[in-house]
Amino acid sequence: MVGRPRSSRQRISQVVRHARHSFRGERLDLVSHPPYLPDIVNRAFDVSRQAGYVSFCRNETGRLLAMLAATRDGTMAEFGTGCGVGTAWLRSGVRGQKGSEKARIVTAELNPKLAEAAAEIFRDDDQVEVLAADWSTLLDRGPYSLLFLDSGEPTEVTVDAIADLVEDGGIVVLDDFTPCEVWPPITHGRVDTLREHWLTDERFTAVEVMVAPDASTIIATKK
Repeated sequence: MVGRPRSSRQRISQVVRHARHSFRGERLDLVSHPPYLPDIVNRAFDVSRQAGYVSFCRNETGRLLAMLAATRDGTMAEFGTGCGVGTAWLRSGVRGQKGSEKARIVTAELNPKLAEAAAEIFRDDDQVEVLAADWSTLLDRGPYSLLFLDSGEPTEVTVDAIADLVEDGGIVVLDDFTPCEVWPPITHGRVDTLREHWLTDERFTAVEVMVAPDASTIIATKK
């Protein structure tokens, strides 16, 4: 093998040393994405703060949602709107101009105050519908091209409970997992059966993506 010229190796070494010095003591994930946010996401943050709430969707997950939404037509759904930030990230990724009929988003939130705050964000947007209701009201509106769920209620978001709500080729996104480097996955000293089942069920092709050092998301596509 022919080695690099010595001057080239020296330059690379200098760059590496400079990067290590610059980021010593810093979290590299803080610079892993653009600092700006889409306008609709900024509006969601403003409305949620005015209503006295904080976001239930971190920006790393939000950027993933926007990217996935950009691949979807049809109806996307979110079970548990929170204060609307996750919905805003989905909306930021929808292709086409406002008023396009190619894609729409429906989301349900049981807490009426949260639902009211979220509805304010999309008041003039016909492509987003916010329901002040339990997420079970969305069960009869599928199948969905994309479904965004929170893993915080494991018994409600099992593979068996969700599989028929997604169209063939549709995507399920489950967030709020803690990264785990062993198999089977362990959470709080016990096997995380929800994560295990989603990653192994033959009806889906699934992967766990680490969106931050302390957070991961499962993306599952229905076969």
